[in-house]
This record gives sequence, structure tokens and C-alpha cells, in this order.
Amino acid sequence: MDVMQKTSARLLSLLSLLQARRDWPGALLADRLDVSPRTVRRDVDRLRELGYPIVATKGPDGGYRLDAGTQLPPLLFDDDQAVALAVALQIATTTGAGIEEAAARALNTVRQVMPARLRRRVETLRVTAVERPVARPHPQVDSSVLMTLGDAVHAREVLRFDYTPASPAGTGGGHPVEAPPRRVQPHHLVTWGGRWYLVAWDLDRDDWRTFRADRISPRTPTGPRFTPRELPGGNVAAFVTSRFQGSDGSDGSSDSEGWPCRGEVILDLPAAVVLRHTREGIVEELGPDRCRLVLGSWSWAGLAAALGRFDADIEVVGPTELKDAFAHLARRYANAATDGPTQEAQ
Repeated sequence: MDVMQKTSARLLSLLSLLQARRDWPGALLADRLDVSPRTVRRDVDRLRELGYPIVATKGPDGGYRLDAGTQLPPLLFDDDQAVALAVALQIATTTGAGIEEAAARALNTVRQVMPARLRRRVETLRVTAVERPVARPHPQVDSSVLMTLGDAVHAREVLRFDYTPASPAGTGGGHPVEAPPRRVQPHHLVTWGGRWYLVAWDLDRDDWRTFRADRISPRTPTGPRFTPRELPGGNVAAFVTSRFQGSDGSDGSSDSEGWPCRGEVILDLPAAVVLRHTREGIVEELGPDRCRLVLGSWSWAGLAAALGRFDADIEVVGPTELKDAFAHLARRYANAATDGPTQEAQ
């Protein structure tokens, strides 16, 4: 029995090593497990019998690799990986990817096979994922659509799809007009505010566009391969943020210029303080007690009022509309403090 326990423990150690890196020289595995190369070969054969697709690699340092198979074999996680997996499955219900039921079943499976010590850790780390309130619920995306989009992005192949706009166009008689399929070079699949978007170069419009994934109906087959273009802003995070600045991206449009009113000021406050109180502004540190802030709003008066909440000296960099808005609010606040409008009315 003692020999069987040692063999089982060694098999688990071998499996853990094979999952940790792609290729393992046989001699290195033997050294890590403190056994002979012959014992490593026998243990590899035992794992193969259990369904693990382990292939032998040739060469001077011939060794072994855990390969992909036709079925998903049992996996071995360390403690931190198991807890991370359980937490990720708990928050998967807010992804909008249509995997809520599958995530719940996977979480139950993981919990059942967890050792008691890990199960207790997961139970004490119950996570309730709550999204911020929105006017309309986030639409669900078919997971097969996400897989199709992801495949096209990975393969760098032109994608054709039918796209349902927020407000379908119609003719004079009120009948909808069937739009031709879109042809794009898909670059990134991203999630923003609980929705999924495809960032792509529109071949017919010769410009970058973002498309709501829940409105995409892919057509097959995909088109020819393409060479990826460089995204404006240098990376997908900067690009998406600039496109949806000042909105929740609910309409899926990429033609928006962001907030209609954007201004730049210098505040006599540390950047760290300003960052705690603004989610969408761009903050640049200018010194220990000064920073530059670029912020947007739906109106100049609203922007001036939003900047005034920082309760600090403000230097307006631009534009002049923002300066005028500060002057307008200053007169209004002065009148409110001295009852000016009431006296003038008398």
C-alpha cells in the first residue's frame, strides 16, 4: 500500500510538472522527481492509460509534452489556481456571453472535487457580482457568435456578417430596407460595460468601426487573410475608451466623437486626489500638488460645475467656451449668494 501511495503521489507530481510548461527533457523530469529515466517512462505510460495525451519529443534532449487531445482529461490545479478558477466562475454571470448556466455547472463540479481545505476557502469567498444600474438590461450574446468572431480575429481572415442597427432604416412606405452584409477585417473582440464588441476595419467604409456582438449574424465562409493594421491610439484599450468616452456604448456606434463638450484645466490638487473622484477624466501629474485634467460633459455649464466640485484653484487651459461657462456660473452663484435676481425684479 505504501508503494502504491508513493506511485500515485509521483504520478500527480509528474502531471503537475507537465502542465507547468510545454516541453520537458526526460532527464530533467527524472531529476525533479528523483527517479530514473526508466521510471519516468513507466509513469508516462500510466498517465497515457488514464487518458492524458502525452507525446514524446525527439532530439538531443528528448522528453515529453502534454498535448491536446480529442477529450478534456482530468486536470490538476494547485491551491491558488483552484481558488482563482472558482472566483472567476462566480463572476462569469456578468459577462453577457451566454455562459451563465455552464459556469454554474462548472463551479459545482470544481467544488465537488476540491479538498476540504480549499472548499472552505472558496465558501468564505462567496462573490456576488452586481453591475451598476442601467436603463436597459444588457443583451446576451450567443457563445457560438463569440467563438466565430474570436476565430476570425485569431486567423486574421476577412469576416462577412449581417448587422442589425439600433434603429433599422426604412423606406418612405415604412418597410425596412435590407442592408448588404458588412465586410470587415476583425482585429479585437472586447467587452465594455457588460457588452461585447468587435473592433474592425470596415472595408466598404475605409475606416475603423466597433460593432455590438449581439447584433452580428456571421456569414460563412470567411474571406482571405489580411495583414493587421495599427489601431489609432496604439492599443485597443485606448481606442475603445476614446470611442465610448462620454457614453455607455449602448448604441454600438463608432461614429461618436465622445462628449460634446470637452475641456482642459490645471487643478491645484495632487493627481492621486483627483483620480479618486473622476472615472472618465484624463489626469496628468504636474507636480506634488498640481495636475492637468481633461474632462467631458453634455454642456459647458455642466462641465464647469463638475470641475468646481474639486474645491481647488482652477486654471482653464481651454477652450474659451469653458472659460465663458465659469464666468456665467460665477455670476449666477454670486446672485444666489446676494439675492441679486430678487432685488433686480423689484
